[in-house]
Amino acid sequence: MSIDVNNESGTEVDEQAILDIARYALARMRIHPLSELSVIVVDADAMEQLHIQWMDLPGPTDVMSFPMDELRPPSKDDDEPPQGLLGDIVLCPEVALKQGKEAETQHSMDEELQLLTVHGVLHLLGYDHEEPDEKAEMFGLQAAIVDGWRAERGLTGPSPAPTVS
Repeated sequence: MSIDVNNESGTEVDEQAILDIARYALARMRIHPLSELSVIVVDADAMEQLHIQWMDLPGPTDVMSFPMDELRPPSKDDDEPPQGLLGDIVLCPEVALKQGKEAETQHSMDEELQLLTVHGVLHLLGYDHEEPDEKAEMFGLQAAIVDGWRAERGLTGPSPAPTVS
C-alpha cells in the first residue's frame, strides 16, 4: 500500500499514526495492497478555500475526500480487489482540535485526526452519511475500524466518538 502523508498545516501532528490508521483501514476493507492514497494536512485557510470551491460552503471543515479511481471493497471473500489510485484525503488539525474538545468523549487533536482519516477513507470507498441508514452503516464501520486499530496498539480509554455529521 502506498500512502503519502504531507503536513502543510504548520501544526505538529502525529503523521505516523495517520499513516498507520489509514493502512489499517484499507487492509480491513480489503483494498488491494498496491493501491495508492494521499493524505494532506492543511491549515484552516486552505481548508476553507477547498470547502468553498468544492462544496460551496463557507468556513473550514474537518475532512474532505477526493476520490480518483472509485475503488470499492470486494463483494465476496474470494474476490480479488482491484488496484488503483484511491484519491486524496484532506485534514484540518485546527478543526480537529476544536471537535476533539467539544466531543462527548473529549479527546486529543491527534485522536480526532485518526478518526477523520478513517472517515475520509470510507468516503473514498463510496460510503456516505446523508441518509439515516447510510449514516448508521458508515459510522458503525468507522467505529469498528478505529476500535480495532486502537485495540491492536493496546490503547486504553474510550475511542473517540464520531464528531463529523
